[in-house]
Amino acid sequence: MKRKLSVLLLAGLLIILGLCGCSLNTDKPQNAIPYPSDKAAVSPSAHPEATAETEETEAPTIEPKADPSSDLEVHFIDVGQADAALLISDGHCMLIDGGNVEDSSLIYSYLNKLNINYLDYIIGTHAHEDHMGGLSGALQKAEVGNVYIPKTESDAKFYQSFKNKVMAEGVTPINPTSGTSFDLGSCSVQLFCPKYESTDDLNNTSIMAKVVCGNTSFLITGDAETDEEYDILNQGYDLSATVLKAGHHGADTSSSYSFLRAVMPKYVVIPVGKDNQYGHPDEVALSRFRDVGATVYRTDLQGDIIVKSDGNELSITTEKNENVETNPTVAQGSENSQNVESQYIGNKNSKKFHRPSCKNLPAEKNRVYLNSRDEAIEQGFSPCGNCKP
Repeated sequence: MKRKLSVLLLAGLLIILGLCGCSLNTDKPQNAIPYPSDKAAVSPSAHPEATAETEETEAPTIEPKADPSSDLEVHFIDVGQADAALLISDGHCMLIDGGNVEDSSLIYSYLNKLNINYLDYIIGTHAHEDHMGGLSGALQKAEVGNVYIPKTESDAKFYQSFKNKVMAEGVTPINPTSGTSFDLGSCSVQLFCPKYESTDDLNNTSIMAKVVCGNTSFLITGDAETDEEYDILNQGYDLSATVLKAGHHGADTSSSYSFLRAVMPKYVVIPVGKDNQYGHPDEVALSRFRDVGATVYRTDLQGDIIVKSDGNELSITTEKNENVETNPTVAQGSENSQNVESQYIGNKNSKKFHRPSCKNLPAEKNRVYLNSRDEAIEQGFSPCGNCKP
């Protein structure tokens, strides 16, 4: 009797399960959403975890912002033989470099004059005092949201002091890679960094920043010299810019013809100290700016230089000497007038090339006149050890 009852109960249970539509197959939930087979149909923003690229792509470019209300002010601050630029867009601020340690109070005062209490970004292009020494003054005046510095650091007191103050604010400095981008108000910013940082030459570890405001753009290059310029060029980014902040204070070791052809600036700003011991800006670099048709502005002659963009047009104001000659050509009748277009002189026999002012110039019959340093190297000449062209 008990066995018969058990059989009846089991049969009833099976009937009930069948009526309820339960399934014993648990391999695939009935409500599972099928994953799209067409990858192109999946929006990266919908699946942020799936945005990593699995194959090489072309270097990205920044598309100009179409917003007609875009605005940008770039203040190239006169810090002597040093470098500092303050960028402001829609109330958002970024400081790129801050001059020497002795310029800390000047940077503080400049921010105070503009009532700036918060910096969205600070970029220390490279660990030299004339670029990062005065950034501590900025931190005394304003809080900071993000800090970018190269991975090649320095043990110098100014550098460690700056880094400690940043960390004390709870901000961890970021070592960017080429292509790092972000917005500054209505503008777009893209950073370029050397693929191979040279610890022997901090100039060539400089972070470059391209800032796009509508149909205008600015390229700020730190102290990048020719080696880094070629490194960045080989990465394939769009370096074209309306305004170029000349590399290394207008030294002849920067602003190579290849680099300038990629940038093709309408304006060049040179932060440089009056009567500095390095002879900056060098006549060789100035001649290259003439060759590309760029109008030059200089802090040694004109003080603070402020460039404003409304996304289409630029206006440039200087603290002084608005109409001063900033890039004169060699005067006719001078000792160099015969070969004014020749920036270097090579020796046919020794295969060395020299500056026109070098005391070791060869006899006239052995001279080869060269238009650029690149041309000299390409023709197999090596630099003179005395004048170091």
